[in-house]
Amino acid sequence: MNATDILVAMLRRMLRPLVRLLVGQQIQYPLLSRVLKSLYVEVATEDFPLEGKRVTVSRLSLLTGIHRREVKRIQEEVAPAIAATPSAITLGAQIVSRWTGETPWLDEHGQPLRLPRGSDDDETPSFQGLVNSVSVDIHPRSVLDEWIRIGVVSIDRDGLVVLSTNAFVPVHGFEEKAHFVGRNLRDHLAAACSNLGEDEAPFLERSVYCGSLPVDAISELSKLAREAGQEVLVRVNDRARELKRSADESDEEPTDTRRRITFGVYLYDAPAGEGEASGSDSGGTATGGAEGDGDAD
Repeated sequence: MNATDILVAMLRRMLRPLVRLLVGQQIQYPLLSRVLKSLYVEVATEDFPLEGKRVTVSRLSLLTGIHRREVKRIQEEVAPAIAATPSAITLGAQIVSRWTGETPWLDEHGQPLRLPRGSDDDETPSFQGLVNSVSVDIHPRSVLDEWIRIGVVSIDRDGLVVLSTNAFVPVHGFEEKAHFVGRNLRDHLAAACSNLGEDEAPFLERSVYCGSLPVDAISELSKLAREAGQEVLVRVNDRARELKRSADESDEEPTDTRRRITFGVYLYDAPAGEGEASGSDSGGTATGGAEGDGDAD
């Protein structure tokens, strides 16, 4: 197989879950086609310039395979604005970050405290005090109601607010979940595509695969993966907070030279053989991807 055939086979495998989601959400092919055309023109314009030369319609047509008239039409359209991070996520991430990483909100084991909704004094940690420590412009009760709705927190039998996860991961909020899916898969794909290049230093992009497991093993491995994954995410996040705080305090490095990272782990199970080509490995355990350091842009 040549490189084109290999990439087409990769695309069919990689895009199938996305197409299934789009069909389920009644987003039909013509809309996806318009989005892809616009992205082709955008990427060719921004990522493949010729030094010292203007990007012409003819060049964009050559790079993308899109007819010149269509390229010109796309250029004349108002570019769709990139959706801003939902405000609930920005605020929520800051609140959860304090709840999981700062002393007043942690118990003696370093775990997030179960918090009363409010307190009569400023010394006793409460959910109201936690929210107010981040922003006084939003009512803590509004945050609590929304977080209960999307599954970030729950109320226990003692009436205390309990954090359901050590990260801001909505269970029910579609906008919030879609934001995280787009951000995380963007960087996962950026790392994986970079690793396909022969001259690039590899990014960390690894997984464990076993194609044939008894059903009873899935729940045990899922539990193990969640616990181990959460532990390493917390470790990386805590260290990242320390390094950022140190850099902010020293102010030695200009902020315009800073970089960002995305680090993640994932787990998925399906019937053995589903989505796999005939003859795929069905019994062993394998690791895939390349390991290195760096970050994706």
